[in-house]
This record gives sequence, structure tokens and C-alpha cells, in this order.
Amino acid sequence: MKGAAVGGQAVAWHHSPAARRALAQARRLARLAFRIRRRARRAVVRVGDRWRRSLQLRVITATFVVSGLVVTVLGFVLMQQIAQNIIASKEKSAANVTSVGLAVAQSWPGVRSLPNASAGQIMYDIVSKLQSTSSTSGTDYAVLVTLPPKYQGSPVFSGGASVGFSGHVPSPPTELVGQVEQEKRPNPSVLRFEPHSMSVLNEPQVPGLVYGGPFGSVYQLYYYFPLNAEQGSLAQSQRTLLLVGVAVVFLLAAIAWLVTRWVVIPVRLAARGALLLSTGNLDERMQVRGSDDLAALATSFNQMAASLQEKLRELEDLSQVQRQFVSDVSHELRTPLTTIRIAADVLFAAREDFAASPGRSAELLQSQLERFESLLTDLLEISRYDANAATLDAEPVDVCDVARHSADVAQQLAERRGTKIEFRLPAEPCIAEVDRRRVERILRNLLVNAVEHGENREAVVTVAADSVAVAVAVRDFGVGLRPGEEQLVFDRFWRADPARARTTGGTGLGLSIALEDALLHGGWLEAWGEPGRGSVFRLTLPRVAGEPLAGSPLPLEPGPADVDAVAVQLPAEPAFAREPAGPPAVSGQPLVPAGPPAVLGQPLVPAGPPATGQPPGSADPSVTVPARAAVDAAGGRSPDPGRESEVPARG
Repeated sequence: MKGAAVGGQAVAWHHSPAARRALAQARRLARLAFRIRRRARRAVVRVGDRWRRSLQLRVITATFVVSGLVVTVLGFVLMQQIAQNIIASKEKSAANVTSVGLAVAQSWPGVRSLPNASAGQIMYDIVSKLQSTSSTSGTDYAVLVTLPPKYQGSPVFSGGASVGFSGHVPSPPTELVGQVEQEKRPNPSVLRFEPHSMSVLNEPQVPGLVYGGPFGSVYQLYYYFPLNAEQGSLAQSQRTLLLVGVAVVFLLAAIAWLVTRWVVIPVRLAARGALLLSTGNLDERMQVRGSDDLAALATSFNQMAASLQEKLRELEDLSQVQRQFVSDVSHELRTPLTTIRIAADVLFAAREDFAASPGRSAELLQSQLERFESLLTDLLEISRYDANAATLDAEPVDVCDVARHSADVAQQLAERRGTKIEFRLPAEPCIAEVDRRRVERILRNLLVNAVEHGENREAVVTVAADSVAVAVAVRDFGVGLRPGEEQLVFDRFWRADPARARTTGGTGLGLSIALEDALLHGGWLEAWGEPGRGSVFRLTLPRVAGEPLAGSPLPLEPGPADVDAVAVQLPAEPAFAREPAGPPAVSGQPLVPAGPPAVLGQPLVPAGPPATGQPPGSADPSVTVPARAAVDAAGGRSPDPGRESEVPARG
């Protein structure tokens, strides 16, 4: 019962207004602390960024810190010297006053005899006389005349006389008393003193110096010199040095700011001019003032900009001449090429009537003319891109349908090699605004390259889409790409091994044109490859023409399962994983990785019992589609040099 009562009280307190106010206050404090920490972190980040980017800030800060340290050290040394000089001067004046006082006391009547009943009056007269001299000497001090303890009783009945003290008369320092008692007679050349705190002439307790010495028979004279004036002088000196030091530090920082500004501003102007030059503003120049080093920098920059502008103009003129030359030659060659093609067609049609050698020559002439026509077509297309004359005819297209219809020529080559092309397509259409002709050309090049370099293994085409992008990945399991070739493979006429021959008659411009087509769409064409693991070419296009891309629905690098698949010479089922930068997939367009692979010419097999007696999810690999028009084949990459068969390069 007692425990239940305590629990009920706790619950009641928790729901009380005071508890709610306390919790609300705690939450407000927690939020305030969080905001303070966040602002502090942001401030630190901003300061760090400013520190890294500003040379002027680093120079000013370094000057400020170094000058502050130097001024601090110098101020400390100066204060030590000033204090020592003030104390030495005070000691000298105090010693003079003490010497005069001892001489006066030594000559006072009655002090040479042992103390008697008149000793008290004698000591009082002496301190009165010595105190009167303080106004003439300009030194404030107090005087004490006393006797050793054994003489302070009968018949003197007095411990001494003093003048100048405020309130209680302090006893002399014990060490000084012992030193004075050891001396038998006064010695003005050797004066004893000790530092001691005292209150003199209605002043508060201050440090000071106590001088003492014997005189007469057993009398002792002590002078108390306060150091309040010296303390005031030291404090004033400290304030003066502090103000001067702070002023010097800020003055040096201001000088550093001014000097660095003179140097940094021309450098910033040069950096700004270089940035404008890099963006194409070749008329940018720096203003030249004077004839110093900064003026020489501005002059050199202007000369560099003028030379660069002239060279670029020459290169532009030369490039224009070259583009015009290629375009003119390509156009002019079409007329004689058409005539030669007609004659070659006649010869090729009648090759059966020729002997073996002329018939073979007619076949070679026909194939080389096809390659020549392809080369002319590619050169014309490249010249359009170089002249920025390429246009995009975008329309809504199902990319899955484009991918299937782009594989006709590659399927012919795959059939000759005894392999096939496998499609992995989503169940729903992937609609995107693209130029169908250019996308088909890209995919034809990629598929022919995949078959050519696939080492007689299957090529896999995967299509996926999300809310903003559609992607097509062409995977082969051939020789792969060496490090660094992922970019070189898109260069014009590039070949990894020029000694290798082209087996399909490619022009070496296919991938270059494919990359230009992808960039014209605002998309990406990327390559991945490793020796022995094959390669992947991924085309990513925006679903709406002109929209920027943030990611791709398909990964560029295949998953770890591909390693085992390559080992057994079978393509692995690629995971439809997204790259981290891509947006989420669109609902209503599920991918079908678990279903049967779509072979060319055959639609996706839906789930359910088979209609032909085959097991569920299976497809007839013998079903293919008829061939379509010819396409540019590979040109540039070669496999392992140790292989006997010649493999074409990518192009």
C-alpha cells in the first residue's frame, strides 16, 4: 500500500502543472543548446573556410600574433628594468636618510650611557627630531627608537618611541633586529634593511623597506620607508607600456593589412581575369599602374591573354577550315562513290560468272565500299557535331522497344559466333522523350561491340527507369578494359592495340558518335571494365528532354555475383540496385529480374503455366528476330595479345 501510494504521488506530480512547466523549460533549454552548438559549428566552418581561402587574413593574423608575442616579451623585460631602477633609487635615498639619522642619534646627549629613567624622554626627543627632517628631505618615512628587551624594564619602563605610524606600531623584522644587535656601534657604510609591510602616515597597509642600526650604548634606530609612491610609478609605467604595446600591435596589423592589400588585390584581379579567360571571355585585361613588380605582373598577364586570344583565334580558324574541308570532301566523294557503288553492285551480282580470283575481288570490293560509305557517313556526322549543327528530334518513345529493334545487326554477328543476346526488361514500358534514330545508333554500336568482344559468351541488355531517368546497360563477359581505358574508348579512332585488325569493318568513330548523341540528349554514356571480367556500357537519358540528371537507375559496376558467373562462362543475373545519387524508382514500373530472359524477337514470358510444355519461366533460345540494316562495328580495342584470333577494337 505504501509503495502504491508513492507511485500514485509520482504520477500525480508528473501530471502536475509544475512538472509540465519544468519539462517545457528543459525542452526549451535543450533546443537552445542545440541551436547554439549548431551556430558555433557553422561559425567555425565559416572561419576555417575563410582562413584557407584568404592569404590576407593569414598574413594579418600571423603579424598580429607574432607582434603581440614580441611586444609582451619586450614589455616584461622593460618592466623588470624599470622596477629594478625604481627600487634601487629608493634604496639609495633610504640609505642616505638612515645614515643621517644614525649620525644625529649618535650625537644626541645621554645616549652613550646606559638607559636610565630619562631614557624614554631621550628616545622621544630623537624621533621627534628625525621626523622633522622628513619634510625637508622629501621622503616619507616613520621612525622607531627602541631598546633591547632586557633594558625595557626598570628603571626605564619604556619599550621605545615612534613617530609617523598609523595606529599600531609594527615590530621590526626579527632578522633585522638580530643583525642590529650583533653590531656594537653604528656603521654608516653597512646598513641593514629588510622588506616589510607597514602602514605609514595614514596610508593603507603597503610593502616597504625597514632600515636599522645601533647607536649610543644599547639604543636601536629603525626607519620605515613605504613603497606606495614607487608602486604608483610602476602601475603607471605598466599602463603606459600596455597601451603602447596594444597600439603597436594594432598598428603593425594595420600595416600588414595595408601591405597585403597592395599585393593581394592585383593577385585577386589576376585570378578573376584568369577565371574569365577560362570561361571564354578572351577580351579580359588587367589595368597596369606604375612600373613595379605588380605592374610587371599585370603586363605579363595581358600579354599572355593577348597571345592566348590570338592562338585560339588561329585554332578556331584552322578548325573551321578542317571541318569545312572534311564536310566538302565527304560531300564531293559521294558522287564518284555512287558511281563506283553501282559498278561494284553489278560486279558483285555477276561474281558467280567470274573465276575464283575475280569473284573474290568483287566480294572484297563490295565489303570495302560498305565500310567506305559508313566512314563517310560518320565523318559527316562528326563534322555536324564539330560545327554545333546537330539537332535533336525528340519524341516520346518506349526505350525497351528501341533496345529490341537495335539488336538486329548484332544478332546476325552473334548467330555467326554461336551465341545470343539476352534482354532483361521491365514489365512496363519505359517512355522517354528521345531522338529514336540517335538512340538506336547508340545501342547498335554498343551491342555490336559487346558481341565482338564477348569471347563467344552471351551479351546482356538491361533496361530500367525511375521518375526522372531511363537507363540501358549493355554487359559483355569478354576481355574487359584495362585501367584508364574507360575514357579512351570514346576517343576518335582510338585503339588499344593498333596491330589488331578490324574483323567487322568498323570505322573507329562509332563510340565517339554515340557519346556525342548521348550528350546531345543531356544524358551520360559511361564505361566500366576489368581484364577478365568483361565490360559494361551504360546509357542514361532523362525521361523529359532538357531535364538535368542526378543519377542513374542502373549501377555502372556489376555486382560481386558476376565474378562467379564469369568463372563458369555464364552471365549472372545483375541486381537492379540503384546508384546512391539516383532518385527513387517510379511506382507502377516494377522490374522483372526473376522472370525469363527475353531473347531477341520473343516477348517476356509471363508468370504462370507454360503454353508449350516448357517449364515455367523458360524461353526458347532459338527464337530470334530477322536482321535489320548494317551498323558501325567496333574499331579500336584488342584483347590479350597472346590470343590467336583477331578481335576488333571498340569504335
